[in-house]
Parts: sequence; C-alpha cells; structure tokens
Amino acid sequence: MLNEVALVGRLTKDPEITDLEGGKKLASVVIAVPRMYKNSSGLYDTDYIRVTLWNGIALNTKEYCRCGDLIGIKGRIQVNNYVDAEGKNHSLLEIIAEKISFLSSKKDDDKVNCSKDKED
Repeated sequence: MLNEVALVGRLTKDPEITDLEGGKKLASVVIAVPRMYKNSSGLYDTDYIRVTLWNGIALNTKEYCRCGDLIGIKGRIQVNNYVDAEGKNHSLLEIIAEKISFLSSKKDDDKVNCSKDKED
C-alpha cells in the first residue's frame, strides 16, 4: 500500500513553531497551490493546503522560509477523526511533511497575498 503526496506551492504566512511536551517542535503551515487549468471565468483556482511539520523539518522551515516562498513537500496524508462538544463527528485531513525542498524566495511579482490568513 502507498500513502504519498507531493506538492509545490507558496507559503501563505511565515512559519511559527509551537513547543510541545518532551521537547517536540510543531509548525502548521498553509501552502497555496494553483490548479493546472483555468475555471469557467478563465482564471486559475488555488487550493490552500494545511501541512504539519515536526521537529527538524519545522525548525529548518522556520529558519529559512518566509511568506511567499516556493517550497516542495513530500509527505503523507493523515485523517484525524474526532467528536466535538456537541457530539458531532468530524474528520480533519492533513498532510504530514516528511521532506521539504526550499525552491525559491518570493519575488515582488509573485501573486501570494501574505497579509491574508488562509488557515481555513
């Protein structure tokens, strides 16, 4: 069986590290990935994909990447199921990064709006 995903996109904001128990480091970033085809209006739609980074990958990404930078991610898909306070079942799909490639820094003409928060 295989659970592998490869994505290339731009960071929508600067990575931030959360320190967890036991010395673990966590960063959750969102990358903007444009689709390869135009929609009915003649524009390219963009998917905003949440990616979870752990420990060394999180620290390196925080150190070397900023909003708008182009990164490549190789990882796996993980689905977390939970029940909210009202008893409703939910599923949260996330990408767990296993490798990151820093591809390029943002240029002035790159079309990523770093002032908008695309977390949801």
